[in-house]
This record gives sequence, C-alpha cells and structure tokens, in this order.
Amino acid sequence: MFDFTKDPLKDLRAFALAHSEALQNASLLLGGQPALRRTQGLLDDITSVHELTRRVARELDALHQLLSLHNVHDPDRIEAGCFADIDPASPIVADLCLLSEALSDQLLCLRNDTSIQDFKLLQAA
Repeated sequence: MFDFTKDPLKDLRAFALAHSEALQNASLLLGGQPALRRTQGLLDDITSVHELTRRVARELDALHQLLSLHNVHDPDRIEAGCFADIDPASPIVADLCLLSEALSDQLLCLRNDTSIQDFKLLQAA
C-alpha cells in the first residue's frame, strides 16, 4: 500500500562505493592528508546515514570545492601547494575533471530530490 523503501541517498551511496578509491586518491593529491581524512570520514558517513544530514551535506560541498579547485588560488591553503605540484599534462588531470563532474551530477540530483530540498547547503554544482 505504502512504499517506505525510498532511499534518497541510494544513488549517492552507489557513487561513493564505485568511486571510493578515486575520491580518496584525488583528495590526497589535491588537499594532502587532511583532505584524505575528511573524505574518508565522508565516505563512512554516506554508508551509515539513512538521510542527508547537515554534516554530510557540508562535507559533500567541501569535497566538491576540493575537486573543483575552489581554493587553489589562496596561497595560505594547502590546496595551492598541492595543485602547484601537479603537472598539467599529466593524465590524472583529465581523471580529476571527470570525477569532479560526476560529483557535480550527484549533487545536482540530491538538490533536485524533493525529499531533501531543505538542505540548501548543497551549493550549485
């Protein structure tokens, strides 16, 4: 009669599982150990929560900012130094772009889900 099995984070969990290693590698490359630990915590949270929490939304936004190079212009941030060490001709650059776009797509899907519209923390991808 009623469908109580709707899981608004199903696609996000599938994405996190499929791209877990790539997300961790990208985080380490672009933000060092602090970013890696933060991403690992986010991946753990995604597998354990049943709905999008403010913390998970905030951490998703932080990961998106990291992958989209939001803070590489700030010399006081670790991202600037990590980004400077990457060879622009390296094939990893294309992989990082694809991973960032895939995460943007996931955030867009989450923002459009009517069951979690209250979370304005998911910034425009």
